[in-house]
Amino acid sequence: MAFEVKQVLRMKEGTDETSYVKTSYIQKQVLLLTKSIKEKAIKEFYSKEQPTTLCIADLGCSSAELNTLGVVSELIETIEDARRELGKGSQEYQVYLNDLPGNDFNSIFRSLASFEDSLKMQIGRNIFGHCFVNGVPGSFYGRLFPTNHLHFVHSSYSLMWLSQVPAGIEDNKENIYIASTSPPNVTEAYYDQFEKDFSMFLRCRSEEVVPGGIMVLTMLGRTTIEKYSKESSYEWELLATVLNDMVLEGFIEEEKLHTFNIPQYTPSAEEIGFIIERERSFILNQVDVSEISWEANEHYYKNDLPTTAFTHYDFVKCMRSVVEPLLVNHFGEAIIEELFKRYMEIVQAAMATEKNVFINVTVSLTRKG
Repeated sequence: MAFEVKQVLRMKEGTDETSYVKTSYIQKQVLLLTKSIKEKAIKEFYSKEQPTTLCIADLGCSSAELNTLGVVSELIETIEDARRELGKGSQEYQVYLNDLPGNDFNSIFRSLASFEDSLKMQIGRNIFGHCFVNGVPGSFYGRLFPTNHLHFVHSSYSLMWLSQVPAGIEDNKENIYIASTSPPNVTEAYYDQFEKDFSMFLRCRSEEVVPGGIMVLTMLGRTTIEKYSKESSYEWELLATVLNDMVLEGFIEEEKLHTFNIPQYTPSAEEIGFIIERERSFILNQVDVSEISWEANEHYYKNDLPTTAFTHYDFVKCMRSVVEPLLVNHFGEAIIEELFKRYMEIVQAAMATEKNVFINVTVSLTRKG
């Protein structure tokens, strides 16, 4: 695939109905699922260390300000509760929001004034300290911050994205990810790339996080030992089916499809734990495996509406906001509407006959002293 992932990978920008801002309901539900883990970890750290300025980084923040700033707000509220319990004075915060350079940071920056006003109203204008927020464009597979600088690092639904499409998978033809028909070398190449990337992530953060500092990381994963599993690959297999049909009908060149692969890997909890243990910079405190339905948005609709008519539509919009920039870069914009019209139909059929879920793996880590 002839592109650099860091130059192309981004969530779909803007505020229309297929933008990431409007469609990231699954990501929002995952943040709710992991809320207690994040709050427990940061409260324990603050109660023990009580830094003058608490430095928080959200890595892979994307452009959905309600998700990103919502997480930061919850963390600050947790610290403020602990501060009051300890009888401490006003707390100062330094917040870093990181993503790749193509991210729509402006969507977040436009919300900062209302974000700070909301915090002051909840906590009290006279007792809330300063909160400084900075955008940090760049890949988290390299250094981003000064040495021994960060106290708490959060990342959700970002670390399964690889720094590059794995090398040596030219024989993964007609597939766009690890599939049931992928040769063994393809699955191994995907794991090898993830192992390399996640090890580099840990190495870089070990330089930037203070001893005793905390990281809470959530990524799409799987529960199986086998590297292929339907729970981690099915959405991409359905998309590959659509792309293959469009090749047969002349919408897409066959060679274009054969050189397109998704730069993602969904690890098991065991694989994550193995890499953390081998890298040796962090202590693994907690591992949590959860699942979320493709229909996670169904509770947003009123009881008198036919929910099943909406869920596949929402899921496809969510997927589109994630993958459209990659598709446009490789295949061009002309096929996009036809592609997602067909994807809508095949996803609707799949969701009508079975329950499909995403698996989430969350780990809480402490930087060794």
